[in-house]
Amino acid sequence: MDFTTDKLRSLVRKWQTLIEAHVDVKTIDNYTLRMFCIGFTKRRPNQVKRTSYAQSSQICQIRRKVKEIMINQASSCDLKALVLKFIPKTIGLEIMKATSGIYPLQNVFIRKVKILKAPKFDLGKLMEVHGDYSEDVGEKMERPSDETMVAKGETEVVGA
Repeated sequence: MDFTTDKLRSLVRKWQTLIEAHVDVKTIDNYTLRMFCIGFTKRRPNQVKRTSYAQSSQICQIRRKVKEIMINQASSCDLKALVLKFIPKTIGLEIMKATSGIYPLQNVFIRKVKILKAPKFDLGKLMEVHGDYSEDVGEKMERPSDETMVAKGETEVVGA
């Protein structure tokens, strides 16, 4: 999973601090993932100055908190449930709430996820996850006979 470049470029702006963090984590079903997070500082309410830069000590505290949250979220569920957490941005919202005491953040996303190591392929486990589809769910279609295909195919060829 990865952000598109145009989305990433639209987020990066001047006068704010970019905070990135990455962590290697193992899910319940033995997938080893590397998750990358991105976030930006936000102007405080009633702020007068134009810039909203975080100090380096604040960045370190935020990065530590972000890594902790990503590890807790990913190691407590399997890969399928984790992907469902990426879509509504629940991890990003939790990071924003947790770090608001250090420095308020905006646009916090899990921007990229790489699978470093997948478990051994087990067909039984795969069928357990996706359900058992032993019966054929398709519907039989009748093919048109060759005579109708020839009748339809009698169009004039351009350039002949």
